[in-house]
Amino acid sequence: MFKYKGTVAFFLGLLAVSGFAPVSAFPATVISLAGLFWLWRHANGKRAAARLGFFFGLGLFSAGISWLYIAQHDYGDMPFLLAIATTALFAAFLALFPALIGYLQARLRPPLWARLMLVMPALWVLSEWMRGLLFTGFPWLTMGYSQISESPLTGYAPVFGVYGVSLVIAISAGLLVLSWEMRRNARGGMVLAILLFSWGMGWGLRAIEWTQPEGETFRVALLQGNIPQDLKFNEGRLAGTLDKYLKLVLQSDAHLTVFPETALPLFRHELPQYYEDLLIKHARKRGGDILVGAFETERGLHYNSVFTLGTADSQGYRKNHLVPFGEFIPLRPVLAWVINEVLHIPMADLTRGGERQPVLQIAGQRVAVQICYEDVFGEEVIRYLPEASLLVNVSNDAWYGKSHAAMQHNQIAQMRALETGRMMLRATNTGVTSIIRPDGSIQMMLPQHKEGVLAGEVQGYGGSTPYVRWGNAAVLLLLTGMLLVARLVRGKSSIYSSQAQSLTQDSK
Repeated sequence: MFKYKGTVAFFLGLLAVSGFAPVSAFPATVISLAGLFWLWRHANGKRAAARLGFFFGLGLFSAGISWLYIAQHDYGDMPFLLAIATTALFAAFLALFPALIGYLQARLRPPLWARLMLVMPALWVLSEWMRGLLFTGFPWLTMGYSQISESPLTGYAPVFGVYGVSLVIAISAGLLVLSWEMRRNARGGMVLAILLFSWGMGWGLRAIEWTQPEGETFRVALLQGNIPQDLKFNEGRLAGTLDKYLKLVLQSDAHLTVFPETALPLFRHELPQYYEDLLIKHARKRGGDILVGAFETERGLHYNSVFTLGTADSQGYRKNHLVPFGEFIPLRPVLAWVINEVLHIPMADLTRGGERQPVLQIAGQRVAVQICYEDVFGEEVIRYLPEASLLVNVSNDAWYGKSHAAMQHNQIAQMRALETGRMMLRATNTGVTSIIRPDGSIQMMLPQHKEGVLAGEVQGYGGSTPYVRWGNAAVLLLLTGMLLVARLVRGKSSIYSSQAQSLTQDSK
């Protein structure tokens, strides 16, 4: 047994990051979790297991979300050391989740097979789900995202969602450890057979088309203005920004044109009338619609919004799931000073748009819009299904510079397309602007950090995947069942153990 287990756990966490975009080496997350489960299996007590989980999480999150430093320091004007400290503290907070799993799995201690195949996987996925809920949720780096889009395990996504994919990853990791522990036992081969069967089942599920095309294909244009974040809200650059996007629109012949998130850095009522008239004229000439990203204000409240211009009646969507500190101030009486004195983020005090907003009836489609971070929450996206025929995400990942954040975000959008059986259109300021097929694969994508228009043919879809019907309820019931079985098995093993001790004493 090697000496520096904490260091090993930390590097296993780093290895897991390579499973996500942009590297996308999907076996890495299975291997890294298998290494962590093996360490937990041989940990000396509950506290030791918790420490191993913490170090694994520290490696995973410190590397996986290091781009938060860029948003705080480069664009939020936070001092260098403070930006490093807050990023490290947030990674340490997230690392508490795997630390808690380590403690609990060591406390339960059912038979080895149940611990590796039931307890560790179930607790891991439950912690990911909880991380997506607490304090408005941060489900980034959920293991299931790492399997987009080449892995056989993506077949489970339309059935159980991203947490179902995470569960198969975690079970696979447990099976790998169990097969190693049983390598001198005939049952080791049976364990590997179960592993191969679960991956083969994923391949089989990939062949099922859960949704069906609706209507004719149509042409879209997704705009990527590539406005530097540090210049976006510069008043002297506003005219140039408006001209740039108008030029991009006028060179398009699309039926649906989509601006990025807050592409026009002003309130809608401040948009010059001549500018709006030009956009409407262009859209109507092609019998289509334009989806514009800008801020809106009503009764003194500010919203991050999109609104439509064109042949359809004017409609809009206001962002509902806001980013803490970036778009709203949690615990305002206590923490307002962070925005006022430390961070200098424009429009950092927005209002939620409401959970139940109608889909947009534009370009002959029923469009469900998510603004930036909202597409991270799969169960919120499916609120608009099966009504919606098309998903659209507008984002501005320029906050994170040339880091891996934008590719990770696009990978998350790929999972949403796969879960729902819908095409996903992503229009972003600096990338990744992409068209994603219902199977999660990328149809087209613009180079990052370059101005351009992504033009392509897309298709609306109808019908429901099992995940659209069930949401996360199915996988949560499965996790509960796994833990109950582990509890029952533990109880029986305890009874048999006490009976054996009694018989031994009687024989004496």
